[in-house]
Amino acid sequence: MYYCYIIYSQKLDKFYIGSTGDLEGRLQRHNTSNKGFTSTGKPWKLKYFEAFEEKVMQ
Repeated sequence: MYYCYIIYSQKLDKFYIGSTGDLEGRLQRHNTSNKGFTSTGKPWKLKYFEAFEEKVMQ
């Protein structure tokens, strides 16, 4: 499965949209990483996701 997801940071009052093949692991990495944009907004909360059978590139 492949996922499109939206997470939210109350600290930054911002949403982040991403996609991954490992939703649980990706959310964990957003909340433990010390580099990149999402490292400044921890903790991130999953607000929405959709699952797809495959990754589609256009």
